[in-house]
Amino acid sequence: VFLDIFVLATLYTLRIIAGSAAQRFKLSPLVGYLIAGVIIGPFTPGFIADQGLANQLAEIGVILLMFGVGLHFSVEDLMEVRKTAIPGALAGIATATILGWLLAWSMGWPPTQGFVFGLALSVASTVVLLRSLEEHRLLSTARGKLAIGWVIVEDLVMVLALVFLPVLAHSTSAGDGALDINALLVSLAKTLGKLAVFVALMLLVGRRAIPWILERVAGSGSRELFTLSILAIALGVAFGSANLFGVSFALGAFFAGMLLNESELSHKAAADTLPMRDAFAVLFFVSVGMLFNPSIIIEQPLQVIATFLIITVGKPLVAMLVVRLFGHPNATSLTIGASLAQIGEFSFILASLGVGMKLLPEEGRDLILAGALISIVINPMVFTALGRWRSRAKGSVVETSASLEPLPGPALPFEHHTILIGYGRVGSHLAELLQDRGVALVVVDASGDLVEQAHAKGIPAIRGNAANAKILKD
Repeated sequence: VFLDIFVLATLYTLRIIAGSAAQRFKLSPLVGYLIAGVIIGPFTPGFIADQGLANQLAEIGVILLMFGVGLHFSVEDLMEVRKTAIPGALAGIATATILGWLLAWSMGWPPTQGFVFGLALSVASTVVLLRSLEEHRLLSTARGKLAIGWVIVEDLVMVLALVFLPVLAHSTSAGDGALDINALLVSLAKTLGKLAVFVALMLLVGRRAIPWILERVAGSGSRELFTLSILAIALGVAFGSANLFGVSFALGAFFAGMLLNESELSHKAAADTLPMRDAFAVLFFVSVGMLFNPSIIIEQPLQVIATFLIITVGKPLVAMLVVRLFGHPNATSLTIGASLAQIGEFSFILASLGVGMKLLPEEGRDLILAGALISIVINPMVFTALGRWRSRAKGSVVETSASLEPLPGPALPFEHHTILIGYGRVGSHLAELLQDRGVALVVVDASGDLVEQAHAKGIPAIRGNAANAKILKD
């Protein structure tokens, strides 16, 4: 037990150091977490952490990570940009998968391994994307919404991939990786049947039971009980879906979050569970870093470069072409391309599952991790270059969503106003009181739905994270 606590303390200490260093160099914290894992992994000298313990904790991280994805899943955001986002995302996924398959074929891998490898290169990191859009004040613009909708489609495809990876594994010969079509069809039919029962049960029972339980717990006034209830629902649904229906932990957690998203308590649930989700999600990224063998960069530099180009050039170029074909301007096309020029959490999940199911060699996982690390490091630079180009093209100093693409709703006051952070249950009542007293105010909220509700009440509102200094400054 002492050793386990020591390993856990080491993981979090390194996470703080590496994450802070990444922030200092204006990189995504994911880079720091992955590097922390590499430092304490078996492929680098010095202290080696217990991989088994890290993997167990990372499993909880995956569950809470997918729960958070479902909790923030917005059908409205997707429907708003569906005409471009759906075909564009599918075209991008197909392109990256084919290019990844071709690279795997050139290395002599079986077709199924090439398919999983390409699929892992086809999905952008939602965490990295949201951070980049928020920092450059693009989150509430038409371009930002299109990028978010695009990634939502990619996430949904990856959720389906998590369902069918076990089917593919059961239908693949362990010797040469050949695919048994008959076994595939039988396994697919069984999986679809179990999935249909699971989805029906979640929609008919879970859709009513989960919000009902949380409303009763919230009525008690205990924040601790409310947070524990959310965690119990996320972990319970994930465990039940895996043991009763053969569905992955990740998919069960995603459905639990998606159903909870329909509740009025979804924002409170997201806020209360955020620290716990972040803590365990970090362990997932650290454990992934522990699996990475840095020597692949020296031993196979051409393959690493090819993987990086698929992520940062291949799929983004197709995405930009699709955006232009649907009549969007160059600025939108470039923003979508920059947004998708990286991979992250879903790629790591697919890579880990693929290796565990013998659908991907460890070499493939190393290439995916190398491509992810480099692309995440480069991505902020791409956005910065894009911003400078836009500034020169428009003859302006700084590009902001307020100046180039005004938000709908009442005009923002320029001075002598109150900034109200959050427009939830408490914030909306406070806004009404301020309005009744004739106080000019501006609402700042990360939820597009709540911003629209404020606009409907005649209140100027900005969508964004108030913790970002740029949001408050502008």
